[in-house]
Amino acid sequence: MANQEEAEIQISELDLLSSMFPYEEEFAVTDQLALAELKHYVENESAEMPSSKVQFILNIKAEVPNASMVEFSMACALPFKYPTVLPEITVRSSLLSRSQQILLNSDLKTYLMQNFSGEPCMLNAREWVKDHAAAYIDKDLSSSSMTASDATQSQVTTFTRLWIYSHHIYNKQKRKNIIDWAKELSLSGFCMPGKPGVVCVEGLQSSCEEFWSRVRRLTWKRILIRHREDVSLEGGGHAEIQKQRKFPTLEEKCFDAHGARGNHMDLGQLYHFLEEKGCADIFQMYFGVEGH
Repeated sequence: MANQEEAEIQISELDLLSSMFPYEEEFAVTDQLALAELKHYVENESAEMPSSKVQFILNIKAEVPNASMVEFSMACALPFKYPTVLPEITVRSSLLSRSQQILLNSDLKTYLMQNFSGEPCMLNAREWVKDHAAAYIDKDLSSSSMTASDATQSQVTTFTRLWIYSHHIYNKQKRKNIIDWAKELSLSGFCMPGKPGVVCVEGLQSSCEEFWSRVRRLTWKRILIRHREDVSLEGGGHAEIQKQRKFPTLEEKCFDAHGARGNHMDLGQLYHFLEEKGCADIFQMYFGVEGH
C-alpha cells in the first residue's frame, strides 16, 4: 500500500457499508484477518503492510419483470492501492448464463472506469448493479455476438483454496456437514476437529464460496477465513484444476488427541502434515508461531 491514506479510505468505506447494511445477508466480510491487519496498519505507522486484501460480499435483491425478486451477489476485493485502482468485483446470479455474467461484469467495470477512477466507488457499484443487473437476465447473447475478449474471459477459471479457522469443532453433525458439502461441491482438503478447529477446502472458486456460505451460517463461537489463495487458470479444464490440488479428497484428520476432553490435537503433527503438502507457511498464519 503506497501510503496510509488509501488504507484509511478503505476502512472508512467498509465502516460505511457496515452501517448501511448491518445484516450479514446484505454485507459480510469474508476475510476477517485481512480486515484486522488493515486496521492495525492504519492505527500503527510502523506496522507492516497487510498480507492480503480485504474481501467481502454484497448481496442485492432486484426486481425482474414478470418474476419475483432475484438475488445478485457481488464478490468484492479491495487491492492495496484502492481507490487509486479499481476494486475487484464479480457479480453472480443463478439466473445469469455465463455469457450474460461476462457482459454484466464487463459493463460494470467500464462504468466504474469512466466515472470513478481514483475515487471510492463501492456504493456506486452496488447501486449500478441494483439498477441494471436484472436487465442482463433477458439479454439474448448468441456465441456469434461475443467478442474475442469475451470468449477468452469465459475460458478463465479461478481455482481457490480457503483456510478456515474455528474456535472449536466438536459437533458431529457439523463435522458431517463439512465432509458431505465438500463431496457435493467437488472440493478437496481436510478438517481437523477439536480446539481449535482447522478446515481447508480447495476447488472451483464458486464451489468454495458456496461451501463458506453454508458453513458460516451454522452456529459458531468464532469462525473466519484465515487465508485465501486464488489462481486464475486459462482453459479451466478438469486437468488444470486437478494439478492445483494439494489434497486428493476432503477427509477428517486427527493428530493424537489429548487434553481433559480429548479435544486438543498435536499441533506438531499438524505442522508436519502441512509441510508434506507444501503448506507449511500456513501454520504461522493460524497460530502466530513457526512450526517445528
